[in-house]
Amino acid sequence: MWGGATRAVLFAAAATVGKGFAGRRRELLSLRADIDRAGLDTLAGRTAARSRVLLIAGRPGWGRTALAEELVRRLADDYPDGVLSARLTTSGGEPVATPRIARDLLGRLGVTAPPGADEDDLSAELRERLTGKRLLLLLDDVAGADQVGALLPDEPGCLVVAVSHGPLTGVPDVRPCTVGGLDVSAAVGLLAQYAGPTRITCDPVAAQALVEECAGQPAALVLAGGWLAVRPEASVADLVARLRELPPSSADADPGVRPLARTFRLVYDTLPPAAARMLRLLVLAPAGAADAQVASALAGCSVPDGAAALEGFAGCGLLRPRGEGRYQVPGCLEPLLRELLESVERPAEVELARARMLERTVRQLHACRLAAEPVGSPARKQLAEMPRPLRFSSSSDAAGWLEGRLPVLLEAARLAVGAGELDTLARRLVAGLTHALSAHRGAEGAAPELYGLHQLVLDVAERRDLPVERAAALLNLGDLDARAERTDQALGRYKGALEAAREAGDPYTTGRALESIGGIYQEMADWHRAADWYGRALELRLGRRDVAGGARVYARLGTVHGYADRWSEALRDWRAAAAACRRGADPAGCARALSGTARAQEQLGRSRDALRSWGEAVTVARGCGDTALHGELALRAAEAVDRLGGDPAVARVLRREARRAEAPEKGPSPEESSPVTPPEAPRARERDGIDLRNQ
Repeated sequence: MWGGATRAVLFAAAATVGKGFAGRRRELLSLRADIDRAGLDTLAGRTAARSRVLLIAGRPGWGRTALAEELVRRLADDYPDGVLSARLTTSGGEPVATPRIARDLLGRLGVTAPPGADEDDLSAELRERLTGKRLLLLLDDVAGADQVGALLPDEPGCLVVAVSHGPLTGVPDVRPCTVGGLDVSAAVGLLAQYAGPTRITCDPVAAQALVEECAGQPAALVLAGGWLAVRPEASVADLVARLRELPPSSADADPGVRPLARTFRLVYDTLPPAAARMLRLLVLAPAGAADAQVASALAGCSVPDGAAALEGFAGCGLLRPRGEGRYQVPGCLEPLLRELLESVERPAEVELARARMLERTVRQLHACRLAAEPVGSPARKQLAEMPRPLRFSSSSDAAGWLEGRLPVLLEAARLAVGAGELDTLARRLVAGLTHALSAHRGAEGAAPELYGLHQLVLDVAERRDLPVERAAALLNLGDLDARAERTDQALGRYKGALEAAREAGDPYTTGRALESIGGIYQEMADWHRAADWYGRALELRLGRRDVAGGARVYARLGTVHGYADRWSEALRDWRAAAAACRRGADPAGCARALSGTARAQEQLGRSRDALRSWGEAVTVARGCGDTALHGELALRAAEAVDRLGGDPAVARVLRREARRAEAPEKGPSPEESSPVTPPEAPRARERDGIDLRNQ
């Protein structure tokens, strides 16, 4: 597929000289002057309440983003609190939701916004965090004034640089700086940066003619310079002649698109077939971001060939470098590439390429999760057996990869879920991203991103009437709402999940929903309702002969009955939990249930039975291999011996036993760890992490 000629062209392109910014002196001076221009507030005698907005307007391909980035680079020293940037339109041309942008900006400020926070809360939090700062905010591809208004800081010391197609009516006190073609001198300089100065200097007339043919459009000039760079034998006049010989097309009717479309056609038509196909397929990359892994998966080639192709495309001006080994499809080329993809590639081939890319991403996420496990663990051994390009050398490398590519990975999940009906690959991608985030950030740190993923699944499930997926998403969202102490919202989610699970006839998810509702009522100290819902869950578990699930629900019933001072019922439930744990070969669960049994017996005045149950609990914990649990129960048992008037020597032995237990971390105090406390938090661990693979 990738012959020697193809590699020669690609490596020649990669060898082009470094690129810089050209021209735009007048625009830069105008924008800098606009920073200090008196605004409407100043003219009215009021102190400025918000940051100044500089607007750079123009169509894609005319250098608006390059001008904004150059302006920000030159102003950066005046804003010691740094630069934040965001793209407000997706690669598919859809406006990005403001909460996503605000959350991302907060994350780069080191602030973790609560999961599920709405647009108003996130915007207010962003403004609060920017108060008192001198910071530059670059907003690229702004779709409308409302996006800027929602993100605009209430801090005159900050500066917002916005890039848009046209004026932003609704943003007060902003004048657009509209970009057009470069002047001849700047345009010739840009050509020289890509093609080298020799041919440009030797034939200035042809160089000027090329500038005119490209209408001074920077994107067209970059492609023209890249074409010359990989063809040292061609003259500038040859390129002008070839451009003029191109047959007319539908794009020629639009003067704003014509220069770029014609130059792109020339460059594209001279690419080797394999490279041209890869370039077409790169438009499938989420957010237009590509690396060697993405390129090789899309094109079905090796990773080295993919890396060489990307370097070559960047040398030709077809991609923008975005860090080591990472590239971006220019926004101005995306419509042209999509049109080519639809006209040249068969739909089945496009779907196959997308599936290969998603499969590669799933495997990378799996490797990322495995890398979070301790060295020497079975997970690390599994990681070592994976293909070399997918491996991570350390947990920190995997975490860095995950954080660096997180926006692209989230966009991949949105595209995968939105394009299909939660098919196998989309499910695996969401599950893989969920597990990788949880492994490296922990449940709390990953919650904001997980909330968005589960909401995404819920939106698609509701739109396509998929009750099982709707129930799973609602359960996950309910867990996150409950952790954020949005109890009423969590209860509504869980009841919606129950309804969907019953509609689907799914007993597994139905049981989870019943337990979750019981857990919410338990948190609300509504012991009667909690016991009622747990009782329904228990009936379902017993009907399905789910021993482990039944043991867990018995323990929860024992907890709420104890809180309600119904100790006879609590004793019955804890005994049933211990028996179920024995049948299910769960010694740790059995030890916890026996401690609950002992506490209930003590409350009922059955001291001798309580001491016997405490002894049995410690014995079972001693043999289960959980040293932390063993130490905890030994200490509780010692306190019970003292409290119930038992043998002091036995209490001393139990305390020594507790001290010898090598707990990995300090457990809760004895008061906090009383036997009546449920063995799991109300939002049980087993409910955490329900994902689509379980359905």
